[in-house]
Amino acid sequence: MGRFSVSPAPWRAALVSHLEAMDSPTFVLSSLHREPPSAATQPPAALQKKDAETFSPRARTVVYRSMWAGLSSNPRNPAPPNPHIYQTDLLTTTTDVRMDKVSEMFPALTNAAETASSCAGEHVEGVIWAANAKTQWRIRGRVFMIGPDIESDAAQPVREALKAYMRRQHAGNREADAEADTWDWAKELTAHFGNLSPVMRGSFRNPPPGTPISQTPSSGLGLGQKVENLHDEIARSNFRVLVIVPEQVDQVDLSDPERGRRWRYDLTTQGDEVTWTTTELWP
Repeated sequence: MGRFSVSPAPWRAALVSHLEAMDSPTFVLSSLHREPPSAATQPPAALQKKDAETFSPRARTVVYRSMWAGLSSNPRNPAPPNPHIYQTDLLTTTTDVRMDKVSEMFPALTNAAETASSCAGEHVEGVIWAANAKTQWRIRGRVFMIGPDIESDAAQPVREALKAYMRRQHAGNREADAEADTWDWAKELTAHFGNLSPVMRGSFRNPPPGTPISQTPSSGLGLGQKVENLHDEIARSNFRVLVIVPEQVDQVDLSDPERGRRWRYDLTTQGDEVTWTTTELWP
């Protein structure tokens, strides 16, 4: 596996408490959009570089679902949960694989068949304003996609990459060790799907996002559907979990109007161990 994280990130407890205190735990997730060549999108001639791609920023509001492998107990979730034997510092959200952010964050996926793949993506930034705590968070890191093939041999690199950040809790405890053998990646994906409301699950049977309304949707697609079946073929084919592996976290605390404070946390690797360094900055 190579790397491993032995203790929680120093920013984890504060961030989780701020997110859990929010009425709606949302954040802005940004990526880069590759623009097709055109006169309208080209920079001035003096700034152009030979064979350079043109990018423009894209941002959208997404819902924080949990830290990976740490879904909270939800009596309305009909999916059987994995045992809570791992803890991570990896933020998760969900997406429809047909949305533009997938092609922006995972440009290596070149066709519809490949979007079924679990894979590593580009670097992204998430920005959270925790109003109650008067704190802004910037989380910069790499995004991974968990798809229906997550248990396959092809998805092993993704499992290994994320497992490096999954800390075992109660290691050495016989019962916990036995539960570790039952932890299942596909079960975790289904648990995320089940954690959504039936209406939200139904949104994965919507017409393709961003397509003209004049185009008639394929059979089975339509707005306002409710999905009770956790293994609904259409909805699950479009459902993905995105996992963000933070590499740098910036925290600005403005709760004291007379003395704002700011910290930057940087992920470092020492030998085989993942650690964090903390630097206090002027706000």
